Amino acid sequence: MPDLVIHPTRRWISMGYTAVFLACVAAVFTHTNHLSARGWPAWWLLFPAALFLWPFCRGLKRRFTKITITGDRLRHETGVLSRTTRNIQLSNVQDVRVDQSLFQRLFWIGNLSIETAGETSQLTIANIDQPHAVAEEIMNAVQSKPGKPKGES
Repeated sequence: MPDLVIHPTRRWISMGYTAVFLACVAAVFTHTNHLSARGWPAWWLLFPAALFLWPFCRGLKRRFTKITITGDRLRHETGVLSRTTRNIQLSNVQDVRVDQSLFQRLFWIGNLSIETAGETSQLTIANIDQPHAVAEEIMNAVQSKPGKPKGES
């Protein structure tokens, strides 16, 4: 089985960029039609432009958060500057749960929770595209692991 890499969705980031772009367009429109005649300097437009940092930072966080299924292991990696990696044997995965709010259901995304045997028993990754299909893929990888009977989970 090829490696399966799961990232959080890009949809929220795209919506964030769109919202910030519209806010900047509105700020420029307001400045050119109303505020420049009243003596407002153009440098205040840097404040709406600085809002682009919000979706940019969220995009970085998304890029550096992933779950990778390789062979008989599941690896969860997070962090931009500092890195946290958690390795889980697929044989320790006991349950895969999908939680979706109404808003998440409208956009076909959800939170994926993986229950494992051990000290830290739950691993959650938020806002996954098509979470039910991903949960099925993980459970299929758990069940097809060599040396593990098909009926055991």
